[in-house]
Amino acid sequence: MTNTQVTLIQIDNYGPWTVTPEPRREVDLQTLQSRLYADLSQLFGNREGYVFFTRFDNMVAVTNGLDADAHALIQESVGNRYPVSISLSIAVDSAPAEALGVATDQLQDAGSAQDRGRTEVLRGDTLADDERTDDDVQIAHFDVNDATEKYTDQLNEFDSFINIEQGYAELMRYMRKAHDSLSFFVGGDNIIAVCDAVDREGYADAIEHVNEAVGVELKVGVGRARNAQSAGMAAKHALETCREENTDVEFE
Repeated sequence: MTNTQVTLIQIDNYGPWTVTPEPRREVDLQTLQSRLYADLSQLFGNREGYVFFTRFDNMVAVTNGLDADAHALIQESVGNRYPVSISLSIAVDSAPAEALGVATDQLQDAGSAQDRGRTEVLRGDTLADDERTDDDVQIAHFDVNDATEKYTDQLNEFDSFINIEQGYAELMRYMRKAHDSLSFFVGGDNIIAVCDAVDREGYADAIEHVNEAVGVELKVGVGRARNAQSAGMAAKHALETCREENTDVEFE
């Protein structure tokens, strides 16, 4: 059984801010979003967490091991560096998608994302230290088979992008529906999924489904650990075994 702690990150009042006192240049907004994501990745990463950008004004972090005080310090750091603030909502569940659902409800109950009065909300309960185990987080690192040979070195870059994104979108939908798991594109041809206790057959089924649906072939390395970064590194090592052994699914 997994026990995933998920934190929803939402920029406060971001939509109205982007057009006040007049519409801001898109290049400046893109720069702010990318820098904020990079800073949050480091702030959570320094505490063994993972952050995924989703829509940039909303981000999702896996935060096993971070207590409420650590979350509050991250909020304070962002508030000191940026013209916008962030609200955070934390929840724990064996199924990552369920945890994110609870975190979303908590933040929505605190007010709209475009409510000027809702700033730096911090809601939810963290996983107590005495309830943590070495198998709380399961991370699956997916990789497209022969992406360079099939796409990067053969196709127009935009067509390569379309193929990779189709594979990601289909995997994201399947893992959410079949396994209450959350999958995130992390660049190149890589997708990281935060999973419930999915077994080898479950991953094999997901890979087969994506191949049949959109013609993208995947392999996956899976790791489990006490926190997101340790599980992620274990998944990376398992993925290397896939490459060396020419297999589709490997557990570290």
